[in-house]
Amino acid sequence: MDATQIDFYSRLAHAIAVQFGSNCEVVIHDLEMTDPGRSIVAIENGHVTGRTVGAGPSHVVLEAVKAGRLHKLDDRLAYLTKTDDGRILRSSTVFIRDEDGTPIGILSINYDITLISAAADTLSALTGIGPNDDPTGDPEPIVKNVADLLDDLIEQSVALVGKPAALMNKEERVRAISYLNDTGAFLITKSGPKVCKYFGISKYTLYSYLDEAKSSDES
Repeated sequence: MDATQIDFYSRLAHAIAVQFGSNCEVVIHDLEMTDPGRSIVAIENGHVTGRTVGAGPSHVVLEAVKAGRLHKLDDRLAYLTKTDDGRILRSSTVFIRDEDGTPIGILSINYDITLISAAADTLSALTGIGPNDDPTGDPEPIVKNVADLLDDLIEQSVALVGKPAALMNKEERVRAISYLNDTGAFLITKSGPKVCKYFGISKYTLYSYLDEAKSSDES
């Protein structure tokens, strides 16, 4: 994004944060940054997730950078996320687009509903009624840096396969590597060596698995 766009969305983020108070974090990501690990160009109430300007991206940011012009990206509204200290947030992600419709930035809102959720649970326990479990599943984690994000993506790839890396066969490793590629894990600096070490493979084997996963996707 250019300086004028960053200025406008920074002021918009400030206005939203002032409107809804200190529990409302508003983040502006620049998807055109050369280093996706430093995508945050403006943030209000960063204490909610512990992030600052220049901090690392979320899963949504990596997916957006990975997708580029190849896929249509939709805004995501009112979904649950969680911080590394266990607080629950109600989040919305809106893509900022250029004249061609290509995502160039993200406006993200994260509202801390931990106390509200606790109050709802207390009322439910006292009255015997309350909302059903969240149908969307577990909240997505919000990480503070790219190292934590890569670790989380690796854990998700292992969970997808359903067995430890040491017990995976070739087909299962390809599936895990394909998931990491699809989620943008290899956009993270020095991710390749870490993935190779985790799965016990060489860099040449990694490239081979990536080619195999790409061929499978195309077919």
